[in-house]
Amino acid sequence: MGEVVKLKTDGLTSLVAGLNDPLRDKMATAFYTGQCLTDIELLNAYRFTWLGRKIIDIPAMDTVRKGRDWQADDEQIGLIEKEEKRLGFWQKLYEVQVKARLWGGAALYIGTGDTDLMQPLDVERIKKGGIKYLTVLNRRDVTAGELDQNVTSEWFGKPSWYEVTGQTTFLRIHPSRFAIFIGAAHPDPILGGASNGWTGWGDSVLEAVVTAMKNADATAANIASLVFEANVDVFKTPDFMSSLADPEYEARIIRRFQLAATMKGINRALVMDASEEYERKTISFSTLPEVMQTFLQMVSGAADIPVTRLLGQSPAGMSATGESDMKNYHDRVSSMQNMEIQPSIYRLDECLIRSALGARPEKIFYSWSPLEQMSEKELAEIGKLNAETAKTLVDAGLFTGQELRTVVTTQLVESSFYPGLDQVVAETGEDFDPDLGGEDEEETDPDTQQQDSN
Repeated sequence: MGEVVKLKTDGLTSLVAGLNDPLRDKMATAFYTGQCLTDIELLNAYRFTWLGRKIIDIPAMDTVRKGRDWQADDEQIGLIEKEEKRLGFWQKLYEVQVKARLWGGAALYIGTGDTDLMQPLDVERIKKGGIKYLTVLNRRDVTAGELDQNVTSEWFGKPSWYEVTGQTTFLRIHPSRFAIFIGAAHPDPILGGASNGWTGWGDSVLEAVVTAMKNADATAANIASLVFEANVDVFKTPDFMSSLADPEYEARIIRRFQLAATMKGINRALVMDASEEYERKTISFSTLPEVMQTFLQMVSGAADIPVTRLLGQSPAGMSATGESDMKNYHDRVSSMQNMEIQPSIYRLDECLIRSALGARPEKIFYSWSPLEQMSEKELAEIGKLNAETAKTLVDAGLFTGQELRTVVTTQLVESSFYPGLDQVVAETGEDFDPDLGGEDEEETDPDTQQQDSN
């Protein structure tokens, strides 16, 4: 009776107290631990699993596939783009990102022909054609040196030099001569580098995704194995187990079921003894697609890539467009471009402009081309709204037609509504009537007009 009273008065308290008891609470013994993948495991995950390859390649491809929009004269833009093609800029920018995401880090070496590579790269000294080549080096090709612990240094918390070892050469290079890319950056470079033995670099992006990948692959493999057991034939034979002791009976029963399977496959008929029973066990797959989709969504969330982009499929569900998911993803890609890639290639861009033009005009800059592509209808609607806005401003007398002409022309060209319009406007500028739509005819009084006619 005393135990019952104690349970009634102290049951909830005991339950709460036991939540952190290692002997009763299973979660009390759960904790996070690091399990770094080896280089061979990373390589196999990328080479032999489609999820691993997509997780590495898709963001790297999306950051570079639309390029950049340079703001400069047409001749200057042409020279810069020509220099990018000569150096293989976009292909190597994609390659260095793939290696950085896979291995945890990679570098793009800016080859200028200098001999003293431990001296910082002087961007101002780059002349036309000053960049000789660009070389992609992965984490194992470049050994990071000691971390700079001087808080007043530009390179604080980063390697103060890098070592590149070849078959016959050993070079120590200043970090300003590299465009460094990190896969998954460590919040603390010292602790993070000690955990995987690669000080100065980050983790592979597959490290945080590999568990979700394994679960999805294992689920797919189990579902595939169930397909072979979707239909199982069950025969019930009298005295089956007791008769198996006879080798002759065993041979006859095997021959009997082989003949039954052959007849069933050819004639769609099954001949049985009157004392035998036959039934078919069927496995239902009705819920398996939802199970598989759930595991793929977990991979999508871990990789921060929408399912529609990761799997290349249309959005599922009524009225589903996937527009919101793709917009969020495009915002993430834009953040990668502005917060990761652009700072990494800042010196390279400064060298690229000088190598293409021989100088560095102050007004030259660029912006990343948007990934969203408007339809022809949307583009036409925007062009119509822009034209109506310009006409309203002129009719209100806030601006003249000549003042808005250059602005509207640039707007139409940058939106790809009328490519090449700026060149046509430049050629026909002298013949342009600044009054949009022409002036209204001067109104005359009817009596005055009658008097003039008399």
